[in-house]
Amino acid sequence: MPIYAYKCSACGHEQDVLQKMSDEPLTVCPECNQETYAKQVTAAGFQLKGTGWYVTDFRGGNASSGGASASAGASSTSAGSTASTSGSSSTSA
Repeated sequence: MPIYAYKCSACGHEQDVLQKMSDEPLTVCPECNQETYAKQVTAAGFQLKGTGWYVTDFRGGNASSGGASASAGASSTSAGSTASTSGSSSTSA
């Protein structure tokens, strides 16, 4: 079951609530009893584990990711030169 963050706009009360996804959102603040309680947008806290998922895959500064960046940069450079070559030939024709 996910944990949702709630905040009251009237009194500022904040609370994390464990709810089912099918449960209706809470609207009444438990502190001031006003209907100004709303869900907050929060970042998901999960981590992919297992073979094929590496924490260092998308971080800069590593030798393995630096090689991937260099090859990706080379492919985009060659694609860019191909586009500019075809563009210049059509311009001169």
